Amino acid sequence: MTETAQAAGGVETPPEPVPIGLRVAQLAEQYGDAPAVACEGTTRSWTELDRRTNRLARALLARGVVLGDLVTIGLPNSVEFVEACVACWKVGAVPQPVSAAMPPLELQGIVELANPPLVIARGELALDRPIVDVDQLLAESEDDGPLPVVISPAYKAPASGGSTGRPKLIVSGQAGVVDPLGGAVWKHRPGGTLLMPGPLYHNGPFTSAMGGLLGGSTLVLMPRFDAEGVLRQVEQHRATWLYLVPAMMSRIWRLPDEVRARYDLSSLETVWHLAAPCPPWLKEVWIDWVGGEVLMELYAGTEAQAGTIISGTEWLEHRGSVGKVLYGEITILGPDGEQLPAGTVGEVFMRRGEGQAASYRYVGAEARTRGDWESLGDIGWLDEEGYLYLADRRTDMILVGGSNVYPAEVEAALDEHPQVASSAVIGLPDDDLGQVVHAIVQPAPGLDAIDLDDLRRHLADRLVRYKQPRTFELVTEPLRDEAGKVRRSQLLADRVPAQQ
Repeated sequence: MTETAQAAGGVETPPEPVPIGLRVAQLAEQYGDAPAVACEGTTRSWTELDRRTNRLARALLARGVVLGDLVTIGLPNSVEFVEACVACWKVGAVPQPVSAAMPPLELQGIVELANPPLVIARGELALDRPIVDVDQLLAESEDDGPLPVVISPAYKAPASGGSTGRPKLIVSGQAGVVDPLGGAVWKHRPGGTLLMPGPLYHNGPFTSAMGGLLGGSTLVLMPRFDAEGVLRQVEQHRATWLYLVPAMMSRIWRLPDEVRARYDLSSLETVWHLAAPCPPWLKEVWIDWVGGEVLMELYAGTEAQAGTIISGTEWLEHRGSVGKVLYGEITILGPDGEQLPAGTVGEVFMRRGEGQAASYRYVGAEARTRGDWESLGDIGWLDEEGYLYLADRRTDMILVGGSNVYPAEVEAALDEHPQVASSAVIGLPDDDLGQVVHAIVQPAPGLDAIDLDDLRRHLADRLVRYKQPRTFELVTEPLRDEAGKVRRSQLLADRVPAQQ
């Protein structure tokens, strides 16, 4: 018996999708001066969001942005980030978000793939194309009237470090239209208030935040995560919807009891967690705190071939599961590509449902495939009822606070240093972040030690902060075999005792 899980039941034909630019104009007409997006004391009404993004869109057109162009956006969580994205959609361009703190060398690699006509960012960057910020663009156009309606060929194109150590772009297969089913998946509702403490350059925060905004929710952004600040913002804005990753949940829960009790969270209708495994004890205390029907978990990749969801109440009956398939199909394959029966651990493969268009395309990488099935590298199993359980997540990849870190990318930066002969990177368990990056380094011939301060400065120029190793270990023996392979699983086992 083989097991494949797929979305159950027939799905009604969705209504004709609405172009994003048109949707923002509709919301401006409907809600007017009501708040659309707010961040750290700055608020834009729906009318202001529509008119300002019309000006920005005209400035982009004047600078040569055309239909289908990727536009790299390197802004922190801010009202301006949202405005830049909406302006891109209004001219038919594709927002390509990156971290505002990304080191220049890493950013240059992404820009080379995206080939944007310009980069929207603050400050001066050593890139081979124009750098502009939102204020500059606004100064270049006073016309805030409506524009012709166009549809971007892709909704987004987030970047990823990639398992090869080189960056890649994941260009969405969805056009620049409002996802007619997105609100039902994310449990957004018109008139709600969405609080987003996660960085918008990551796919989960980007997709859920923009989906809520375009569904008619007020979007409240936090410029950076702060545990007590989340609770304060929920109470202040009467937030109905909240996005978290397990590292955030842990930090909030570890606040003193009297601090957590100080804030009123009764407005919350939905709290999502995703992007990393959630320890069972942490999930249980959050279910007790906010309610089993409020706490939701989603499992999917940026590639969006398939995904699962599960409520806290359902999880209590299927402990450890990440849910049943909501869209697409999921199967478990063995080492020879055979489908495995229920309860058997193997590699998790996904594909789109029959007749569905491709959900993404890579720029700078190739998918891991077996036939028409694709893998993100996760290991797990399906039970008899079709619930998915993960035994491991991307055996090489490290999850730092919900952010993906590919060892090959960190090792490539380490090996550039003249004092490093070879390196291997693993993720060590951490109570706060889930995992932290640990670098095992073999010094270059003739050296017994490495100047770690110089190595850290070297890495800071090449890797965003969460990818930089937290700890270093020097070894004398070679880390790789003659074929250049490294057994990270053995390196990890040697340093982290097996769980009893």
